[in-house]
Amino acid sequence: MSKIVSNATPLIYLAKIKKYSLLQSLYKKIIISQEVKIEIVDEGKKLKKPDALLIEKEIEGGFIEVKKVGKLIVTTLELEPGELSTLSLAKELEINEVLVDETLGRTAAKIVGLIPKGTLYVLLKNLKLKKITFDDFLNILNKLIESGFRLKEEIYIKAIEEAKRI
Repeated sequence: MSKIVSNATPLIYLAKIKKYSLLQSLYKKIIISQEVKIEIVDEGKKLKKPDALLIEKEIEGGFIEVKKVGKLIVTTLELEPGELSTLSLAKELEINEVLVDETLGRTAAKIVGLIPKGTLYVLLKNLKLKKITFDDFLNILNKLIESGFRLKEEIYIKAIEEAKRI
């Protein structure tokens, strides 16, 4: 079990479907930037999003740690503040993996020498470790999509094929 720096999307959607245990089975600590905390907790609470309260509880409990970014990395890609601060924080802390779902963020992560992992990785890794069954995987994946998680059809099919292989 290790630490990983996370962007907002994986945390928001796993909170929406109340599946933080999937993160806790893989990582001892999730680190987020101040910008990501503002995006998911502060702004989420203003919008009365229940997932914001769940994430805030994980911060208070110590599973999620909020850190201030010292210096932002320079990239030619136009990233959202949360994505840029996530990648910058990972580089600063010398943590090689980042949880990021957005294509642009994943591309930028690779460019700066980081390994992007996403929400699907969390599901598949839990399946591989036998923390969930194939049926659980399908149910969780469908709950994510029902809660607004965007996934291209070909990625959905690839994820199911990979889950079947596991």
